[in-house]
Amino acid sequence: MIVVIIGPTGVGKTKLSVELAKRIDAEIINCDSMQVYKELNIGTAKVTEEEKEGIVHHLLDIVEPSDLYTVYDYQRDCRNKIKELQDKNKNIIIVGGTGLYVKAALYDYKFEQEEEKKSYKDLTNEELLEKIRKKDNTLDIHLNNRKRLERALEKLENNGTFSKEGNIKLYDFYTIGLTTDRNNLYEIINNRVDKMVKEGLLEEVESLYKRNIRSKSINTGIGYKELYKYFDKEISLEEAIDLIKKNSRHYAKRQYTFFNNQMDVKWFETNYKDFSKTIEEVYNYIKD
Repeated sequence: MIVVIIGPTGVGKTKLSVELAKRIDAEIINCDSMQVYKELNIGTAKVTEEEKEGIVHHLLDIVEPSDLYTVYDYQRDCRNKIKELQDKNKNIIIVGGTGLYVKAALYDYKFEQEEEKKSYKDLTNEELLEKIRKKDNTLDIHLNNRKRLERALEKLENNGTFSKEGNIKLYDFYTIGLTTDRNNLYEIINNRVDKMVKEGLLEEVESLYKRNIRSKSINTGIGYKELYKYFDKEISLEEAIDLIKKNSRHYAKRQYTFFNNQMDVKWFETNYKDFSKTIEEVYNYIKD
């Protein structure tokens, strides 16, 4: 059995996934594009060891924050992990808010690279580096590292370039969505950002900043890109925190749009007063 748990940021996906995993004897595969990175913990609301409650989690903390990890990489890694777990007859819960990762892993999404392996033998190292910088000027790759230059360009050229297919399911799975009233969600997001700051978000980001890590994950990650502006003295701390809240709310809206337009989702209203009722509702739906 494969259960996919999606929903906007801050809606309770982590807790639901752990409780369901205990009931159906499942292991969990992360499907959050930022939680694959090591050291990005507080800002990504990454599940803690305590919150895991002994449940095995996969595809967390697998990439250095300075490295490039694309949807193509996730598709490969997630499908490999699904096969590994199915071979062991384990139930699987895939949880996260990155809809594109869900689609790439579980649907018939093909990348150009699958059709024809790109060759860069006619390009010099300088030309490879120039092409890379046009697509992503944050990558720090030495000019003489030919293998890494080719790999980076291949990733960048294939990231998000799908064939027209992509709506055919490759697996049988349930897609569970958690939702709540929009105003309530925005209040949860705002409070969550304040909690992250209290728990040490500034120190987490400052540690990366001092090492001059300015990778794609940092430049696009909510909570990181805004605080980098603060450390660069472009904005005040108050402005940075307000911007994190604003960008998080906008991201939640985009998540809803993607899930509703791209996926067949069974939505459940999160019961914040008694979350056990939400767990029961979802469990009974799967069981039946």
